[in-house]
Amino acid sequence: MIEQGQTLPAATLSELTSEGMQTLSTEALFADKKVVLFAVPGAFTPTCSNAHLPEFITLADKITAKGVDAIYCVSVNDAFVMKAWGEAHNAEHIRMLADGDASFTKALGLDKDTAGFGGVRSKRYAMIVENQTVTGLFVEQDKEFVVSRAEAVLEKL
Repeated sequence: MIEQGQTLPAATLSELTSEGMQTLSTEALFADKKVVLFAVPGAFTPTCSNAHLPEFITLADKITAKGVDAIYCVSVNDAFVMKAWGEAHNAEHIRMLADGDASFTKALGLDKDTAGFGGVRSKRYAMIVENQTVTGLFVEQDKEFVVSRAEAVLEKL
């Protein structure tokens, strides 16, 4: 599993924007920026939709006021699902990124097999990334939602 102080692995993520489908490298997404990245096991799932994403939406201004350039949400879903989920929650200040084949999640060592639920998914986590280097990593234990909450991350900034 990736650790604090390490550089993010090279990978690509997808984003559906008004300009169409974008394929983005982690280098382009994280170079020369301070980013809060949070990951969820699945878009439209209960904890993700009722708490995780909404808290980051609510606290986005306070997070960016701490010198954060961007907030990204990533999930092992496709870009169409991530766009629809962001629109359903009015997540206009959060980039909704898709890791469709879980390659980024696996490269981080933060994947988990949920078997019949959805196959390979991401563990729930948040991280602070400065110029591609992880400066804070907050990985949840299974079935917990404590350390990756927006409020918890805000306290660490």
